[in-house]
Amino acid sequence: MNALEKSLRIIPFAKPRLLRLSRAYGQYVWDEAGRKYLDCHTGHGAAFLGHRNPKVVESIKHQMDVIMTATPAFQTDIADEVLSKLSRILPSGMGYVYFLNSGSEAVELAMKIARKVTGRKRFVAFRNSFHGRTMGALSVTWNPRYREGYEPFPWETRFIPYNDADAVTSAVDESVAAVLLEPVQGEGGLTPATQGFARALAEACEGAGAFLIVDEVQAGFGRTGRVWAHEHLNIKPDILVAGKSIGGGFPVSMVAVRSSIGERLREAEHGSTHGGNPLALAAVSGGIDVLIGDSVPSKSSLLGEKLSAELKKVVERCTHAARGVKGMGLMLGIELRFSPEEVIRELQTKGLLCLKAGATVLRLLPPYLINDEDIRLCSELIEEVLSSWKPEKGGSGA
Repeated sequence: MNALEKSLRIIPFAKPRLLRLSRAYGQYVWDEAGRKYLDCHTGHGAAFLGHRNPKVVESIKHQMDVIMTATPAFQTDIADEVLSKLSRILPSGMGYVYFLNSGSEAVELAMKIARKVTGRKRFVAFRNSFHGRTMGALSVTWNPRYREGYEPFPWETRFIPYNDADAVTSAVDESVAAVLLEPVQGEGGLTPATQGFARALAEACEGAGAFLIVDEVQAGFGRTGRVWAHEHLNIKPDILVAGKSIGGGFPVSMVAVRSSIGERLREAEHGSTHGGNPLALAAVSGGIDVLIGDSVPSKSSLLGEKLSAELKKVVERCTHAARGVKGMGLMLGIELRFSPEEVIRELQTKGLLCLKAGATVLRLLPPYLINDEDIRLCSELIEEVLSSWKPEKGGSGA
């Protein structure tokens, strides 16, 4: 009896991919028939360090033999280890961290901290932003499809255009607790922030006394060619939110705050039973070892340039179906002239897993372990599908 024949089923919030995965390693996954796929989906980017990265697995296995369960109220050796390693990669001035289980939870805590410390109730976010689907995180997630039916939200949010410095200047005033920024909009379409926009945002926050919350859940931990994507923008966050890749795919997230903010937070203002549990911290420890020891940011930069160059060639040969390449590092996509959903399905049948961003972007979030052969295969399969694409298959093509 397979899962679909059982009476108990998973709530279908996710559209089924109709693919049963049996195992995974590195940049590949295999289905139940033993067929191999190049994984450029990676659990919405969580397996950026590769499926079952040996250093991450080894760290988790070791911790399982020591202690698996402990709340943040207790001190542990693994917590001390992770704090020491994190101090090597966090932006300067970040003196406090708290660990949680998911990106949405981390965004929720970041917003709670901003409201608690500033005493203000309003937030500013951007059109096409995505920060999560729990009620607080959904307050600052733009897509009406995700928001419909859940109003009113616990936070008052004003959405303004992304990469519009003038809109920032007019929207950020002394009533705003914080502005939430994705250095590269992931789910919203793979649009990177410009330096001028980011600088105007940082200056507006500083002038108004509002916090700048940088959401690095998808873009951070080496994917864009720097440890943190906001480093490309020469800005310093007041609060940094990270997740997905930091644990090599293990469920864990983190909020880091400037020392002056952390010193104002008190006992019982937040908590989490499993946040920072020993296994999650072991995954983070192993993940940092990989990030530093294998020069992940520099490899992402080089491989991203190669993949981007090949994708641009595909676009040049398939202008009837594609408009251009978006993103940076190994956070890339092709903007199509129609919804990518059918293209994604066809690529899956050919052995390539990818996903959607925004309304028309075919998104690729491969692990940093991809090689030249993988890049060739990826671009060849995409070109094979797009070159034979007819407007009536995916829409008007306009």
